[in-house]
Amino acid sequence: MVYLGVDLHRKRSVVTALAEDGTVLLSRRIASRPEDFRRVFGELEPRSLSVTFEATYGWSWFADLLADAGIEAHMAHPLATKAIAAGRVKNDSVDARTLAHLLRTNLLPEAWIAPPLVRERRRLARTRTSLVRIRSRLQCQVHAILADHCVQPAVDSIFGAAGRRFLQTVELPAVDRGRVDAALRLMDAITAEVIALDKELRAAFAGDERIRRLTAIPGIGFLSAAVVLAEVGELGRFRSPDQLASWAGLTPTERSSDEHTRRGHISKQGSRWLRWVMVEAASRRFRDPALRRFEERIASRRGKKIARVALARRLLTLSFYALRDQEGCRAFPVRARASRQIRTGALAGSHGLPVGDGRAN
Repeated sequence: MVYLGVDLHRKRSVVTALAEDGTVLLSRRIASRPEDFRRVFGELEPRSLSVTFEATYGWSWFADLLADAGIEAHMAHPLATKAIAAGRVKNDSVDARTLAHLLRTNLLPEAWIAPPLVRERRRLARTRTSLVRIRSRLQCQVHAILADHCVQPAVDSIFGAAGRRFLQTVELPAVDRGRVDAALRLMDAITAEVIALDKELRAAFAGDERIRRLTAIPGIGFLSAAVVLAEVGELGRFRSPDQLASWAGLTPTERSSDEHTRRGHISKQGSRWLRWVMVEAASRRFRDPALRRFEERIASRRGKKIARVALARRLLTLSFYALRDQEGCRAFPVRARASRQIRTGALAGSHGLPVGDGRAN
């Protein structure tokens, strides 16, 4: 077996190959192109190869290259690798050799290599979320322009039909009028893209029974469920809901020494998209009395913001059991809402909102 460590970059990468006894067989800087990597792999054949690389920017194509070549692939967790192998000298060659050494000695802290289908769904969900955030920033700019001129709209939403008519008639200086009109045009273009992505998400998760299990949980609708499924991928890699919450960055940090333990804020290390969608789901007003009491009890002691994060973790825990069990989580089983259908109209009405329950957040 030959162990290869690859310090992967966008333009140039370093490849280091170690034999089973740790002897350096090859150390080379090459262009980050598929043909260059194939050439290096060919020099080391016919021996079996095992390749490791860090979860860095733009790693998907390299993982697909290794899969197509039938080469055993391992993706290293960057933070854990740094904690294990921090050194006084750090450069690309040292990083590649360190990765190969950790793989050879079975000390590599591995990250999950999501299959292509999961990565495709993640791109859909993340692109939609990003577009909605851009549109929200444009809406904030319009509100700021009106505030600068002490304009107080008489309608609840200035981006609905009545609000658009108001914006067309309000008197503004030429520069600000141009800024408002440009923001409205951009918002309309983004809305068209969001609608198209919504259709793609519907098609991607059509017939997925897990959607019904997740949407039975209060606060989680189709779009929230789609983000959860896209980010989690294979639930089997998490042994407990606590592990899933830790991966989402919703667990507190801890500093312990002897008998002293100090817990801090949530780590925020992991999937920021999953953490975000859970906090958005927890931001809704809940009709369920148990969840409402849970939030109110924590809010009375720790404040509303901490209570919201705690509720987000509770919703993620419920989501774990909903994905694990065919009947859904016991607190909100699927059969309790068997007659409920996911309305396509609810999705169309949520285009002005972040990813939530299909109605409001």
